[in-house]
Amino acid sequence: MTDRLEQRNGVPVLVCAADGPAVETEQDALDLIGATYAGADVVALPAGRLPERFFTLGTGLAGAIMQKFVNYRVRLAVVGDISAHLAASSALRALVHESNRGGQIWFVADLDELDAHLSPVPGPPGQ
Repeated sequence: MTDRLEQRNGVPVLVCAADGPAVETEQDALDLIGATYAGADVVALPAGRLPERFFTLGTGLAGAIMQKFVNYRVRLAVVGDISAHLAASSALRALVHESNRGGQIWFVADLDELDAHLSPVPGPPGQ
């Protein structure tokens, strides 16, 4: 499977293939951001494409990669089961919790959960 551009709840999302290259450096993150110039607003990246050290916050890799997405105003969704990482780190649990409350970076179990983040927020009645 290859990375593909999909419309999800009206939002163009670059859905990355699970078997694609690992995202291990800031340059790898920039390469993904560059791929969004074909029209994607969001990158859905399988958690399995991130190295173990991404989930060890002391390495700084998660912060560096996430900051690239924020700087370029491209939303990032890390998709997949990261429960083992969460169980091992209260700092990671806090980061995921705060990230999921915002609108820029999310950690989701699957694409259906991503869709929920992409759902438009209903406006006041009558609009």
